[in-house]
Amino acid sequence: MDFQLTNNFSKSEFDSKDGSTMPADVLKNIQELAKNLQVLRDFVGKKITINSGYRSPKYNATIKNASPKSQHILGKAADIVIQGVSPKKVAQTIENLIKEGKMKQGGIGIYKTFTHYDIRGVKARWQMV
Repeated sequence: MDFQLTNNFSKSEFDSKDGSTMPADVLKNIQELAKNLQVLRDFVGKKITINSGYRSPKYNATIKNASPKSQHILGKAADIVIQGVSPKKVAQTIENLIKEGKMKQGGIGIYKTFTHYDIRGVKARWQMV
């Protein structure tokens, strides 16, 4: 079942790619994640594509270099792309919105083709480019 989480994000955008059912506790986290991503969406005024949101533990195990303790398994992470905006610039924008208290502190990872953002509640930063 699909439904809107925010003005611009629906639940299906965050579904695990293997079709696994999203547990209720994960859905609660996804709702909070979507709220934070909506702040970014409103700020940049451009569509955000979710490459990866929730991952079932089984699906996560198939992802090369994915942590077995990934925030994606908890529904607290999304790998995102904003067309025409570099992953580094997306990360900088998220960082600024966190500093302004508009987005939740968490993990920001810069990759070659996407930016990882999660709402783990503590600061974590990395680059994989």
